[in-house]
Parts: sequence; C-alpha cells; structure tokens
Amino acid sequence: MKCEITGRQRSFGHNVSHAKNRTNRYWLPNVQKKRVMIDGKMVRIQISARALRTLTKTGRMAAKGK
Repeated sequence: MKCEITGRQRSFGHNVSHAKNRTNRYWLPNVQKKRVMIDGKMVRIQISARALRTLTKTGRMAAKGK
C-alpha cells in the first residue's frame, strides 16, 4: 500500500514488551481508493487520508464521492 501522491508507505518499528523484548512490526498508512479529477479526467488513485485532506483544503484537486 502506497500513496500515489505523497509516496507514503508502511513504516517499520518494534513492539516492545514489559521485559523489553523487541519484535518487528510495521504500521500501514491510511490509504483509500478515490476517484479524483486530474487534468480534466476522472482517475482512480490510491491516496492517503492526510494527502486527501490537504489537497481538498487547498482546492488543488476536487474529490468526487465519499
């Protein structure tokens, strides 16, 4: 899962138990499939929720639907 606008993808880290045992884990970004207007065409892209909020706020891209 990767945001096609910002390039955000999963981030890596550790679960740390009470005994300080570290096991690998990762966090996924909140990526949604949305239809957006780009250059006069409706295109379906995978976009992170943060990027969608920013682009909607600045008015650079009109998102259609929920």
